[in-house]
Amino acid sequence: MPQLWRKNLINITPYVAGEQPKNDNIIKLNANENPYPPSPEVQRVLSQKSADDLKVYPSMDAAALRKALADRYGLKPENVFCGNGSDDVLAVAFRAFFNSNKPVFYPDITYSFYPVWCRLLKIPYETKPVNERFEIDVTDYYGENGGVVIPNPNAPTSIGVGEQFITDLLEHNRDCIVIIDEAYVDFGRYSCVELVKKYDNLIVTQTFSKSRSLAGMRVGMAFANEELISYMQAVKDSYNSYPLDQIAIETAVASLGDEEYFKATVEKVKATRDEAKEKFRAMGFMVTDSETNFLFCTHPKHKAKDIFEYVRSQGIFIRYFDLPRIDNYLRITIGTPEQMAELYKAVEKVLTARGPRRTG
Repeated sequence: MPQLWRKNLINITPYVAGEQPKNDNIIKLNANENPYPPSPEVQRVLSQKSADDLKVYPSMDAAALRKALADRYGLKPENVFCGNGSDDVLAVAFRAFFNSNKPVFYPDITYSFYPVWCRLLKIPYETKPVNERFEIDVTDYYGENGGVVIPNPNAPTSIGVGEQFITDLLEHNRDCIVIIDEAYVDFGRYSCVELVKKYDNLIVTQTFSKSRSLAGMRVGMAFANEELISYMQAVKDSYNSYPLDQIAIETAVASLGDEEYFKATVEKVKATRDEAKEKFRAMGFMVTDSETNFLFCTHPKHKAKDIFEYVRSQGIFIRYFDLPRIDNYLRITIGTPEQMAELYKAVEKVLTARGPRRTG
């Protein structure tokens, strides 16, 4: 007799993160992590912690971090929401605001967690195709919808947009919630956090995982008007009233207090990124103009999967997506100059050894 309870199990394809290496002898350029350590102020906080500190619960609303973030951006703590990485923050926003029967709009080539949340939460959605240069057309988002999600800069394409695009998008979407996912914004040209003071339907999300080297702490935040933040807080309190642990809160506050180190690290990554872009173009790759801490590229004569598999065999992890429209592209996280030099050697070797291979 069939087990009838099985028909009620959820049927969903989960998000797949970049491969995690099983040993330390790997150059890991597949998860968009920062190759440099966090601020020395973070180490100072960690050195002062003891196991005894962990016997009590952390702040329910990450009050100290919300205040530090509000101070940095000229907002009030009531304009700030914190969660376990921007993934958690975005999931809360999806639950809180995308509850109509109209489809949520987002690009067809973008962060692959968006469709996972939509399917999990039974949110109708409609993807809008980016053009052949992987650019987002703002006019595609003028139509009636149940919400809009735009990553700026976008991933995995690495392409960013400026203030004119964002204000145009907001002016044509007054009756829905607009989420701008700024996971990589510190490596780009424009953040729209200031616009939350003007647009009461705007939510801007960010993370400490990339530019602040705190991926292991899972610190994310959202900026919006007080009403929207209160709804997000209510959703969060309905399933987990303690979103960030004590150490994550304190290290994040310490990181915010060291602006000089933060800016210096970002500039190092950007300089290596721009150098890498020219290196890959010199090897024949087509590379988008990145505003992130990674490159998105393809070679007209070599299959991306072949390059991916070869450099992996050499102990270098990059990212390959077996997905429509981008199945011949690679996403390469920017590492230290030394790590990138090893990658260049491996890529040059595979290009030389295999000769022209790509067809079709």
